[in-house]
Amino acid sequence: MDTGIWPESESFKDDGMGKFPSRWKGICQEGNRFNRSHCNRKIIGARWYIKGYEAEFGKLSPSDGIEFLSPRDAVGHGTHTSSTASGAEVKNANFRGLAQGIARGGAPSSWLAIYKVCWATGGCSSADLLAAFDDAIFDGVDIISASLGSPPPLSTYVDDALAIGSFHAVARGISVVCSAGNTGPYPQTVINTAPWVMTVAASTIDRDFPAVITLGNNQTVVGQSFYTGRGLNKFHPIVYGADIAATNIDGTSAGSCDLETLNATLARGKVILCFQSRWQRSAAIASKSVLEINGAGVIFAQFPTKDVSCPWSFPCVQVDFEAGTSLLTYMAASRKPVVKFSFSKTVIGQQLAPEIAYFSSRGPSSLSPSVLKPDIAAPGVDILASWSPASSYKLLNSPQTKASPFNFKLDSGTSMACPHISGIVALLKGIHPKWSPAAIKSALVTTASMKDEYGQHTVAEGAPHKQADPFDYGGGHVDPNKALDPGLIYDIKPSDYVCFLYAMGYNSTAIRLMTRVHTPCHKSAKFLRNLNLPSITLPELKQRMTVSRTVTNVGPVNSIYVARVQAPAGIDVSVEPWILTFNSTTKKLKFKVTFCSQLKVQGRYSFGNLYWEDGIHVVRIPVVVRIVINNHLYSET
Repeated sequence: MDTGIWPESESFKDDGMGKFPSRWKGICQEGNRFNRSHCNRKIIGARWYIKGYEAEFGKLSPSDGIEFLSPRDAVGHGTHTSSTASGAEVKNANFRGLAQGIARGGAPSSWLAIYKVCWATGGCSSADLLAAFDDAIFDGVDIISASLGSPPPLSTYVDDALAIGSFHAVARGISVVCSAGNTGPYPQTVINTAPWVMTVAASTIDRDFPAVITLGNNQTVVGQSFYTGRGLNKFHPIVYGADIAATNIDGTSAGSCDLETLNATLARGKVILCFQSRWQRSAAIASKSVLEINGAGVIFAQFPTKDVSCPWSFPCVQVDFEAGTSLLTYMAASRKPVVKFSFSKTVIGQQLAPEIAYFSSRGPSSLSPSVLKPDIAAPGVDILASWSPASSYKLLNSPQTKASPFNFKLDSGTSMACPHISGIVALLKGIHPKWSPAAIKSALVTTASMKDEYGQHTVAEGAPHKQADPFDYGGGHVDPNKALDPGLIYDIKPSDYVCFLYAMGYNSTAIRLMTRVHTPCHKSAKFLRNLNLPSITLPELKQRMTVSRTVTNVGPVNSIYVARVQAPAGIDVSVEPWILTFNSTTKKLKFKVTFCSQLKVQGRYSFGNLYWEDGIHVVRIPVVVRIVINNHLYSET
């Protein structure tokens, strides 16, 4: 569910694809520049939804940019996500010569059904999204990948279209995978927090795109860039944005090269050094600002991150603050400071990975803090995948850009991480077709990794960087091979989710309208902490609390698991029983975990892990606890 698809992309060729399953009921809905011939044995369904959008936002107009009233993708986002999840193998894929190699989706032998619910304006209607969920369920999909969502404040679960639609899908055995949001690294920013969906954080990969900046004194500074043109392969004068501020503009705004803050006469033909500020954080905005006044290029100094936000169409190199400051030092010591850029290139294996991306939204959930979110992390930084050439037509026709349309693009976001997990879920579903969405989520979470490729603890980009914790990556970074054989799973019935909604305090009328089922439940707060998630999150531990979980054996019939606990700081943790014995008649076992606070002061969240081990399998769930003192101590006297 996204912005549509560019069906001509090589990622969607149907070579070797079998006939779609007989149970499939989907259609190939025609429209502007899209007819039934654009579906094949790979794209077996395509629908588009506009009625809700037009009712909510008004009719699409030419001023909104290029768009197609059909499943055809004018934006590129939907083509990128669908090819990441399910794209066929494409040799010699690259973005303007960068990241060259073989591109392949996570589950290249899976079929694709496209539901276009978002448009070039960025608008997505709740009514259209619900209609798409209804159609997808009716059509017979197995997995729904939805790189969608809105930043906080979050709508309640009974009002959120994605939560409602995904509930009905999950109740019918359809896994729903969603993006965690891109407003990190700040806490409580994670979106799509319903316990029945799989919420994905974004991580980095071990590939970067270095560009060398050579100074007039022959010293060099290395940054990152997507620019591969020849605009700055000769020396150009360099100035600091704050030194060429336009009339009546303060130095801070000009120093970050915000729009309409620079003196056009002083900037023309020069490279502008810009520093990220609290108000202007974007290299793309700085580049636009400099481009509009005919500057030669941009060096954008910012917090350290591996996400390249410089535009590809204009000479732009992003560096960290240390490099930016060294450039200022050089400029102050030189009468005529000049710089030139090398071409950007692709380097693999020189970056520690994975790390959690700076932009990836963090937990805890602002809506249901007892549900750990995000669930898991997957690659989402500078990901190469198919793109819609239509999205580049306007830019490519501008006088500043002379290039041909591109069919692949590098892009970053939790939107890119989400389809990685969707592809893995498709593979798991193919091997374990009877597993429920909760079982598949459990297999991924309990086998995820907390280490990078060198065995060091995963780091989360931030201010500053830190060791990653469950609010950054949930269970950890996905490990698909281990998820095939998790040993034990934490399963959940759809009726348990209904009881979760009651425990959240929603009234029965709203819950029945949302779920369309009647499930007798008690409004007990205990149910929130006892929902059988592959994690334990206690946002308010006062003194002592006990939670329960049930595990199902999906490994060898005769198995014995022993508990091991890494207790959160300041917490005593005990497990009862601490040995679980499975055989041919005992496939499910319940256990209890008791938490006791050692502290008598208000605490922050602390993190630990609970392991079940049988000598072969290591089944780990994250444990998150925050100690609180009695609220009456804060009341007025």
